[in-house]
Amino acid sequence: MSLEILTPPKSSSSDTAESESSALRSFQPKNRRRILCAFPRYSYSFGTFNHAFPLMGDVKGFMPPQGILVVTALIPDEWEIKFVDENIQRVTPEEFAWADVVFLSGMHIQRHRIHDITRRAHDAGKVVVLGGPSVSSAPDYYPDVDLLHCGEVGDSTLRLFQRLDETVERPEQQIIYRTVERLPMSDFPTPAYDRINIRDYLLGSVQFSSGCPFTCEFCDIPALYGRNPRLKSPEQVVRELDQLADGGCVSVYFVDDNFIGNPKAAESLLDALIEWQKRRDCQVRLACEATLNMAGHTRILEKMQQAFFTNCFFGIETPDPTALKAMKKGQNMRMPILEAIQTVNRYGIEAASGIIMGLDTDTEETPQALIDFADISNIPIMTVNILYALPNTALYTRLEKENRVLHDAENRDSNIVFLQPYETVVRNWQRVIGKVFSPKELYARYAYNAIHTYPNRIKPKNPLTQATWYNVTRALGIFRRIIWRVGIRSDYRRHFWKMAWTELKQGNVETMFQVAMVAHHLITYARECTQGKMQSSNYSIRRVEEDRENQALAAA
Repeated sequence: MSLEILTPPKSSSSDTAESESSALRSFQPKNRRRILCAFPRYSYSFGTFNHAFPLMGDVKGFMPPQGILVVTALIPDEWEIKFVDENIQRVTPEEFAWADVVFLSGMHIQRHRIHDITRRAHDAGKVVVLGGPSVSSAPDYYPDVDLLHCGEVGDSTLRLFQRLDETVERPEQQIIYRTVERLPMSDFPTPAYDRINIRDYLLGSVQFSSGCPFTCEFCDIPALYGRNPRLKSPEQVVRELDQLADGGCVSVYFVDDNFIGNPKAAESLLDALIEWQKRRDCQVRLACEATLNMAGHTRILEKMQQAFFTNCFFGIETPDPTALKAMKKGQNMRMPILEAIQTVNRYGIEAASGIIMGLDTDTEETPQALIDFADISNIPIMTVNILYALPNTALYTRLEKENRVLHDAENRDSNIVFLQPYETVVRNWQRVIGKVFSPKELYARYAYNAIHTYPNRIKPKNPLTQATWYNVTRALGIFRRIIWRVGIRSDYRRHFWKMAWTELKQGNVETMFQVAMVAHHLITYARECTQGKMQSSNYSIRRVEEDRENQALAAA
């Protein structure tokens, strides 16, 4: 049983937002508290690139946890704070003993680890607070957590702080704080990057906007964050980028739900990013995710090229127009998909793609059609998942009416009763994964991009200025590990060397590094998938390879 706390809306939304922002940022607690902010370890998956970490040497995690770092920066100055990312190191019993309160955040893929940290905190007698996208979407997943923060930072955050100032005792029943008035993103503080070692991460992360104007059937973003994208100012983003770059970050991912959700705002940001890259001499590669209709915005693409955007993830989902229409993904059909991909390639942007299997429109021909699409599109990275019905989506509502949502799916990777047998869907997924990420096919797609995409990127004017002692020794270490693990020991070394010689002869050392590391992860991951060691959906709660995860967690 839960007690829900909502803040009643005021008469003027703009006045309300301003007053809530002022109240939250100026809140002065009466009591001293010690707050432990802990971020759960990711389960092994396609998108965490964990198999690439050993090649990097000092890398232990994928990206800094953007959301909880923002909350950490909002915690009153009067309270003591410790921050621990369990992707980097495990929370110790001494840290639990030190804390008055344990703050958690996470996504569905971290669900098991959220419960694990909650249990350990409760064993130490501590009250636990959980926020973030998973609990905001499905608070019923977390009956064991004391205080739930559902929605983005805003009025509920202030009420939560006020409650913790009054008491840090665990409540008799769960309390849910739901945000009504969100803090304007222009009032967001810089995430607490000073609490982490940026070089521990494969990529840096920055958020410019929140929300997406489109209403794809399977997506929960509009319900959680709205259809009218909320924005930071370009100046805020540049400050964050400066802090990441000063900390040694060489690649930054914009974690926006849709980078061009507001095209005019995206252009304004790109103008600032172009000037920032000129000042930094293109030391930092940028990447983002967007809808495929970006290919029709040539002026935006020109500016992205000048701002040194090298990669973009597109939710293509399927090349089948009938399926796209059924899932309300018409934005992918504004120009032919292959033409759209070739267009972004001409601006130096390598495309990545999300692909969904298990759609109602799937047929026996679907697996081969997806394999052919990978070959023809030459998209190197394709995240292939079977469909999962998330709460707060039109898909979930439709399937629940059809009695096709399974509420106990712990032994399956999806909660959907597919039109095809579940075992057939998983077997087809394994076939696609195995073929798309076989070394020969994967390196062939990278070879295409080496000819048609990478030469279209701008280059630093003074690359030798980046040859610091740290960068040189780090590069030599990466090169040594790639040569040993991939160039000598791997069974696909022939494909690696063909790519490596081509790039090295052109002086593209960094490109060679990136392709080798990403390909190693994808090939290794795909082989685990075909052996049944990985989930076929990133939202799956089925436990796989738990011993390996626990060993990695204990070593962190």
